[in-house]
Amino acid sequence: MARANTAEDQIRNLLTRWEEAFRAKDAKAVMSVYAPGDVVVAFDIVPPLAKVGSDAYGQNYEEFFAMFAGPLRVELRDLRIIAGDDVAFLHCFDRMSGTLQGGDHFDLWLRVTSGLQKIDGEWLILHDHVSVPTNFETGTAALNLAP
Repeated sequence: MARANTAEDQIRNLLTRWEEAFRAKDAKAVMSVYAPGDVVVAFDIVPPLAKVGSDAYGQNYEEFFAMFAGPLRVELRDLRIIAGDDVAFLHCFDRMSGTLQGGDHFDLWLRVTSGLQKIDGEWLILHDHVSVPTNFETGTAALNLAP
């Protein structure tokens, strides 16, 4: 018996499209899984406090991809999706790695939470929150942690 195409299945397919676009460093394809316009709000790991709008967030991806020579790798771990009829959220650990333009290796685990809404029959991301823990004693990000 074939499994029903549930909201969770649809969101997993969206994440697969995001991963493929990310690996290809294709910001336009990455942004195809986000809602259009100013409804997108991203709390990313880099300043400012928020990126508002899909254009601004797409520019953020463009700038990030330009930092890398060659391919990017991404791994999602411990993914959990909670979905209702038209609103959902997910959280996971996201490992990004690659070689920076200067030749240094980049390998970082992030914490990611995304809010999604079903718009015109399609799940789209409206909100991303990407972070790393902070060491309050030193005032620095804890960049060496892994799940």
